[in-house]
Amino acid sequence: MNARRLLLLAALSALAACGDEPRAASAKLFEDVTDTVGLDFRHGIGQTGTYHLPEIMGPGCALLDYDGDGDLDAYLVNAGPGEAGAPNRLFRQEADGRFVDVTAASGLGDDGYGMGVAVGDADGDGDLDVYLTNVGRDRLYENLGQGRFRDVTNDAGLGDDGWSCSAAFVDHDQDGDLDLFVTRYVLLDATARCHDPAGRPEYCGPRDFPGVSDKLYRNDGGLRFTDVSKPAGIAGRHDRGLGVVCADLSGDGRPDIYVANDNGPNHLWINQGGGRFLEEALERGVALNDEGREEASMGLVCADLDADGRDDLFMTHLRGETNTLYLADGDGRFSDRTAARGLAGPSRHSTGFGAAALDVEGDGDLDLIAVNGHVMRGDRALGDHLSPFWGRYAQPAQLFSNDAGHFADTSLHLGLLGRHAIVGRGLATGDVDGDGFVDVLVTAAGGRARLHLNRAPSRGSWLRVRCVEGAGARDALGAVVTVEAAGRTFRRRVDPASSYLSASDVRVTFGLGAASSYAAIVVRWPEGGEPERFPGGPTGKQVTLRKGAGQR
Repeated sequence: MNARRLLLLAALSALAACGDEPRAASAKLFEDVTDTVGLDFRHGIGQTGTYHLPEIMGPGCALLDYDGDGDLDAYLVNAGPGEAGAPNRLFRQEADGRFVDVTAASGLGDDGYGMGVAVGDADGDGDLDVYLTNVGRDRLYENLGQGRFRDVTNDAGLGDDGWSCSAAFVDHDQDGDLDLFVTRYVLLDATARCHDPAGRPEYCGPRDFPGVSDKLYRNDGGLRFTDVSKPAGIAGRHDRGLGVVCADLSGDGRPDIYVANDNGPNHLWINQGGGRFLEEALERGVALNDEGREEASMGLVCADLDADGRDDLFMTHLRGETNTLYLADGDGRFSDRTAARGLAGPSRHSTGFGAAALDVEGDGDLDLIAVNGHVMRGDRALGDHLSPFWGRYAQPAQLFSNDAGHFADTSLHLGLLGRHAIVGRGLATGDVDGDGFVDVLVTAAGGRARLHLNRAPSRGSWLRVRCVEGAGARDALGAVVTVEAAGRTFRRRVDPASSYLSASDVRVTFGLGAASSYAAIVVRWPEGGEPERFPGGPTGKQVTLRKGAGQR
């Protein structure tokens, strides 16, 4: 974002908002089109006031092209049948941009107590399969094509029966098929009752329950998985996992796994090859903040936020802490640069969950967006559109605009997303309306899902890239894509599994500023080896790149 414009937007936001105060109307970067497009979904938890911990921790969401027609559909996780009668729901996007509920016909109406969703082509046939995390038994749904799914959990050897949260498909052993990492939260005691300092009933905290270990499942082919958590070295840690990203953070060409833990040190599992991992978060600078304190980590972003060619880490935290930005130092280590890059003060009053890096205006810099919502009641109720119960937990979302690696709070310009407080949880991104700019789908505990389309008035050029590999044209999760344009390089990673409990579009969208063409695209495929170079062309379109079709 232009530095002068960034400073102006930041100043206006600072004047209009302080802490949890509702924000005044202003020029908007996003438009809430939920009602217009027919996306009618509410997170149903039944009766409020029972303070059942899982109800305040979910739900997640996904933007995916499940039927292969080229546009994005929406999947929304719910809290199961129970009193609310609330299975998950799938909405198909029609040619006119409206959404139609196709849950019953698709077979994706899972009725578990839903938390999150991960997407990936687990069987390598060219379409996206869906893994669902639950409080209770997880589920894997195979995409059969023609808009249909089937539950293959038993045959796949999956279905953990604890409390799972975020999950990610990743080819951890680089054998050409997608394995699965699942974060798990706590060993829940549903009979536990907790109170706030005033003696009022309140949701329990994570330390009221024992932590549990995360899970790594190896894909053996044929939609069969084996739990390799113990031989991989992951099973020995019992913490409270919420967010996860998979990327080569050590620079050795193998995918590592970073886990955001609630009220405990975060984990960085460094891939040793041969199916083994070592936990090295502390020595690499990403276990604690720069004060040596553990934080309540929830949402997670992994992206090149300072445009130096290396992935950085951003995560959301509890009110009273700050969101944290770890910048890569270039030697496989990271430094906490939260305050130096302008992200400390604006986030101190928020409890953040879902988060994403996206180029709002197409200028080439990745901005940050986060949805917020308390886990313990706030000082006052916000949002006249919410019930008195949920209003005490609601907070507005935030946008941190990026100018050359420095950020400013420009939340005032988010539109309703930044003004209407919700109990924000899941957040997924993708170009829903096909105009080349990234839109945002958000969910709220006990509230409606909302779709916000990007309406930034100042826009650069764009390019959308899909990377596929193998005989079935599987989406190449983990591929690193670099676009060369106008004398600059723009780097993104194919990574639907970040944020919190959510899955974003598997295609990567680049903002390219004033460039009308690009010189080349370079892809480093997830299995390693030499990168491939693909020829340039005009901007303003989508290109699909197949492994083996470029030049090495």
